Amino acid sequence: MGIFVAFTAAPAYAGKFADRIVRVTDPNAPRSLPDAGPVSVRWDDPAKFSELRGSQNRYEAERGDWVADIARYVRKQAERKLPEGERLEVAIVDIRRAGNYEPWHGFEYRDVRIMRELYWPQIELAVKRTAADGSVVSERSYTLSDPAYLGSATRASEGDPLRYEKALIDRWVRRELVAPSVAQTH
Repeated sequence: MGIFVAFTAAPAYAGKFADRIVRVTDPNAPRSLPDAGPVSVRWDDPAKFSELRGSQNRYEAERGDWVADIARYVRKQAERKLPEGERLEVAIVDIRRAGNYEPWHGFEYRDVRIMRELYWPQIELAVKRTAADGSVVSERSYTLSDPAYLGSATRASEGDPLRYEKALIDRWVRRELVAPSVAQTH
């Protein structure tokens, strides 16, 4: 069984909440991205996400604003592939990040994410896609996961703590955001 160790980096903040968001569960943290462009992204309280409910170190799992980072990435990638005139409403329903904390390794490893095959990434999305005329093209739920993530090639930066989650999003965008006539033939 392979093990990969990832050190948790200090969170980077951007936007008007930069000086206030210390934890992903902060009640002052926004639960959606500001309206801009054809892709909207929102999420519920991250305290209900599998990442926090199943973490071996909830303190470290809550640290930073990684849900908003994932939401911004969803928007950026979807906007690049969404056909002209269409709109996409994305709700992030659940996130379980790659890796987990294993406190039994000792105090010095309390803030280290351990990457093992049994800690694969998974993201659940509810997506509504509308055409330029406002008609609904599709409305469905997706479960993005990669149980073999340690052997998968990722284009994202090797130093990016969300690289495995971003790889899930990249695959989903490539597969799902195609012209409706092409998507319906698969």
